[in-house]
Amino acid sequence: MPEARSLTGGRQFHLQRATALTLLTLGWNVVEGIIAVVAALAAGSVALLGFGVDSFVESTSAGVMLWRLSAERRARRTPEEMDRLDRRAHRLIGLSLFALAAYIAWEAGSALLTREKPQPSFVGIGLTLVSLGVMVWLARAKKRTAVALGSRAMAADAFQTTACWWLSLITLGGIGLNALFGWWWADPAAALGMTLFIAKEAREAWRGEDCCVQDG
Repeated sequence: MPEARSLTGGRQFHLQRATALTLLTLGWNVVEGIIAVVAALAAGSVALLGFGVDSFVESTSAGVMLWRLSAERRARRTPEEMDRLDRRAHRLIGLSLFALAAYIAWEAGSALLTREKPQPSFVGIGLTLVSLGVMVWLARAKKRTAVALGSRAMAADAFQTTACWWLSLITLGGIGLNALFGWWWADPAAALGMTLFIAKEAREAWRGEDCCVQDG
C-alpha cells in the first residue's frame, strides 16, 4: 500500500499560505464581482459584465481549492490520492471557464447584432485598474506556492488568476475606448476577445497542460 504523504513543517507552512491566498482571492473576487456587475448593469457594458461574472467564476475556483487543501489537511493521504484530488479540482476549474466563455460570447454577439451602446463606466475603469495590481500579485504568489506543493490544481488556479489579469486589461481597453472616444463597439468587441482567451485557459485547465509545477 502506498505510503501516505506526511505533513512536514515546510509543507504545512505552504498549505497554510495556499489557504490564505485562496481566502484572499475568494474575498476579493466576491467584492470585485458585485461592483463590476452592478456597474455593468448601470452602463449596459457587456465587457464589464463578463469581467464581473469571471470574478464569480474565480470565487468558485477558490472554493474548489479550499476543498482540495482542506482534504489534505484533514487526513494523511497518499500521493496517488492527492493526485486524484488535484485532477478532479483541475477539471472543475476548466468546466467553470468553458461555461464563462460561452456566456460572454452569447452576450457580446447579441450586443453587436442589436448595436446596443453602453454608457461610459468610470467605476469600471477604476475597478479594472485596481484589479490589474491585485491579480498580478496573487498570480505570482500562487505560482510559487503551487511549485512548493507540487499541485497542478493550485497551478491551474494561478493560471486562472493570470487570466483574470488579462481580462482586466481587455476590459479596461474596451470600456476605456468607449469612455474616451465613444467607440461603443469596443466594449462587446473586448468581450469577444475575452472568450478566445478564456476558452484557451479552459482547455489547458481541463487537460492539465501547465508547465510551472514540478512532480513531487
